[in-house]
Amino acid sequence: MTENAADTPKFRGPRPLVEGGEPYGTHRALSPRGALPQPAQRVDNDFTRIFAGELLLAVDTLNVDAASFRQMEEAGAVPGEGEEQVQARVTAKVLETVGARGKQHNPVTGSGGMLLGRVLQLAPDRADAGTLAVGQRVATLVSLSLTPLSISKVKAVRRTSAQLDVEGEAVLFASGAYAKMPDDMPDRLALAVLDVAGAAPQVARLVKPGASVCVLGAGGKSGVLCAAEARRRGGPSARIIGVESYAPFAADLVKLGICDAVIEADARDPVAVRRAVLAANGGNEVDLSLSCVNVEGAEMSAILVTRQRGVAYFFAMSTSFTKAALGAEGVSKDVDLVIGNGYAEGHAEHSLAMMRDLADVRALFEKRYG
Repeated sequence: MTENAADTPKFRGPRPLVEGGEPYGTHRALSPRGALPQPAQRVDNDFTRIFAGELLLAVDTLNVDAASFRQMEEAGAVPGEGEEQVQARVTAKVLETVGARGKQHNPVTGSGGMLLGRVLQLAPDRADAGTLAVGQRVATLVSLSLTPLSISKVKAVRRTSAQLDVEGEAVLFASGAYAKMPDDMPDRLALAVLDVAGAAPQVARLVKPGASVCVLGAGGKSGVLCAAEARRRGGPSARIIGVESYAPFAADLVKLGICDAVIEADARDPVAVRRAVLAANGGNEVDLSLSCVNVEGAEMSAILVTRQRGVAYFFAMSTSFTKAALGAEGVSKDVDLVIGNGYAEGHAEHSLAMMRDLADVRALFEKRYG
């Protein structure tokens, strides 16, 4: 499937360097001027020149976050429509968003994703100018919601992995993290892992031996990594409970054997989820809940299953701070509400190492995303 974007970059080859680049990217904010690029309504995606500190990339694949991709799939859906219609709608939504905002920043979910690309040009003042070569393949570890992006063509849409193969360009600011693509696994597999790389390292910080943990959306990308890391850190004395609404993913989770119990339930039904989790945990609430769902309205399930003074960790981009904060207050739950940070020191290396260490998890990711 191919679509043309209105803002096709026309200038190829080395771009002239313009002074005035700021490490956090405020120099590319168009509306409002001077804003940080993530909350900005529109950013400058004119790559006929690059600013000091920038890294120019040729974009090969967009890995859209799960909440955003699902929203685009469902917006305007028609009963009985075919695969081509869904792919066409997602393509149109992405091109519309990038055309209007200069970045893939979903106006409904507020989220983006990340990308795989090749180095076209480095500003000479970058600290990595001597270690990163033109042509090297890298994955960005910052959100597409803050990454200036231009797309000339969408070549394919892969719904299972929420990925789009494209022709386009992007820039990474001096403060933006990236990972060099590993040479021991396929690009699509590595990209799927790096998309949720921040999840597992933070689970490693939170889970102690003997802990009880509930993972909502445990059968998806981040959910599987969270459950696997919780099992590694918690050891045999921990109790890991996975909640997954999609039957095939729930079945995959059972086969992995990393959960003590797998509950097939909709996280948007907090009372039913609480009842099922307590039944699977000896009548007790859990020490830690991890929300990795791709739908809105799951905040209260994470809160209701967590014990007083426990932790509810929201890694899902569909999370509403208002619903979580006011909801916890409304049911008199004194739990720590933690907003998941997509960045953790060493997160790319940590999550890629999991693919090397956990053969069954890698096999599942390769089947789905590789």
